[in-house]
Amino acid sequence: MAEELVFTEQEAAFLRELVRNRVAFLIVGLASAALQGAPAVTQDVDLWFQNLSDPGIRKALDRVGAAYVPPIGGNPPMFAGGGVELFDIVLRMDGLDSFSREFSRAIEISLGRFKVKLLPLARIIASKKAANRSKDKLTIPMLENALLTLDAMKGPRPPRRKRS
Repeated sequence: MAEELVFTEQEAAFLRELVRNRVAFLIVGLASAALQGAPAVTQDVDLWFQNLSDPGIRKALDRVGAAYVPPIGGNPPMFAGGGVELFDIVLRMDGLDSFSREFSRAIEISLGRFKVKLLPLARIIASKKAANRSKDKLTIPMLENALLTLDAMKGPRPPRRKRS
């Protein structure tokens, strides 16, 4: 199964439970880029949720024996336990449209028997450019080259037929 190649069983179970509970989320950042074929390496998987108070998130966490840790002081919200330590909660994405608009543009991929939505590579690049952080500036050329390569691999699109 593809999910076994990318995520541990516990990590995949959490994503699967989010999908089962119909939680609107996107995998964003370098993890999304890597899942699309970019030669990116990252230590975490950034998840952007439409609504952090969605009860489906708590249900998914409960199913895998994990918990939501609300923001404390200057620390952002996070997940703990149950194999969810890999996942970071993203509260905003620089340079992008609303979550709903970006969700409508998302790429869907299969992870075994379920599908997840990814922020498209072009949108990841737009966000990293807008964030203008030093670490993002270093990855932008690699992401742009990956986008060019992946687009070239798709080949030319067939011409549109004229309607009569």
